[in-house]
Amino acid sequence: MSLTKCELIEKNKYELNISVDKATFDAAVEKVYRKQVKNISVPGFRKGKAPKSIIEKMYGTGVFYEDAINDIIPTVYPEALDESKLAVVGQPEFDIVSIDDNGLVLSAKVYVKPDVEIKDYAGIEVEKEVVAVTDEDVNKEIETVRARNSREIDVTDRAAEMGDTAVIDFEGFCDGVAFEGGKGTDYSLKLGSGSFIPGFEEQVAGKNIGEEFDVNVTFPTEYHAEDLAGKEAVFKVTIHSISKVELPELDDDFAKDVSEFDTLDEYKADLKAKIEKRHEASADNAVEEKLVEALIEKLEADIPEPMFVEETENFVRDYDNRLRAQGLDLGTYFKYTGLTLDALRTQMRPQAEKQVKARLALEKIAALENLEASEDDINEEYQNIATAYGVELEQVKASIDSAAIAADMKVKKAMDFVKEKAVIKTK
Repeated sequence: MSLTKCELIEKNKYELNISVDKATFDAAVEKVYRKQVKNISVPGFRKGKAPKSIIEKMYGTGVFYEDAINDIIPTVYPEALDESKLAVVGQPEFDIVSIDDNGLVLSAKVYVKPDVEIKDYAGIEVEKEVVAVTDEDVNKEIETVRARNSREIDVTDRAAEMGDTAVIDFEGFCDGVAFEGGKGTDYSLKLGSGSFIPGFEEQVAGKNIGEEFDVNVTFPTEYHAEDLAGKEAVFKVTIHSISKVELPELDDDFAKDVSEFDTLDEYKADLKAKIEKRHEASADNAVEEKLVEALIEKLEADIPEPMFVEETENFVRDYDNRLRAQGLDLGTYFKYTGLTLDALRTQMRPQAEKQVKARLALEKIAALENLEASEDDINEEYQNIATAYGVELEQVKASIDSAAIAADMKVKKAMDFVKEKAVIKTK
């Protein structure tokens, strides 16, 4: 392989001509022939035994060229990129320049990272809004923990109340006729959950165990079953049992059960400190977001479209991976949401554009400030990845090139530099 041409044909777009010698190309054609001949029938020959020259005579001399070229590209294209020294983005557009006695010449049109300019990135003014922690915030956290440590107890000495769970039998009738899907036996209904037709749960409240009664409701006009929408209905209901949630007492014993602290006051103080830490982290993230937006405003660059397309596809793949981690996939997601792949791409495009612009800005700042990633930085990041994903360190090193790690670390250092130089006013 040799790179015979590397020419700028338009802004941020180059054309590469890649020459492949005849022996290499002929070997690729021969390999394809041997792979495909077993499926080719030629009159006068047993299936799979026809000579290459006969097949080429019947179907044309280029019958194996396309597959041969597809086999060659993964080898010769990366070599050509290395020789060109171009920072290519997106996928190339391949074309055949010539196939003759000298071999094969391919054309690859590629986009490259743009030259960018950014000024006044040191000393950006931003406001940091830290939300104060209130007693209500702490109490909400405690109530959540109390709910997790609650227990369900039977109620036998009173009627059902909103908030209770009633186990009921029910059957619904419209115009005196039972309708499909309107019957249930031993159904656990949380009163106040809103899981039944409006008005149903409120009429169960106040009734006692063993009591049989009617519940009169009207189906919503936009009810999913069109034959019931807007109609009045009567449900025959019987209560079999009532239960309620009992929360643990809010005292020192509760604190001992759910934490490492001996008193409720100590537990509350710890919760408050943790909430303050979360608020502070949230405020820091918001500051970084504001700084990124400011950098994007200061960026001057003619960014090739393939960079946005490629980053959008990265977002889609990441989303698919997250769905798969939850036992789903994009196909199932589209089925239940009514979205399409193109619609998802449209949703993710703005964030992808922002990501591309932010990285270009930070890469430029890293270059201007001579920021580099040390070997210790790279090794620490390898270890962070291994710990985060629960895999062996050597496996991470084998799968992620150190140059990619170094590039990411320089971007991180650039962001740290911008934050360090920023004028942050805390509110």
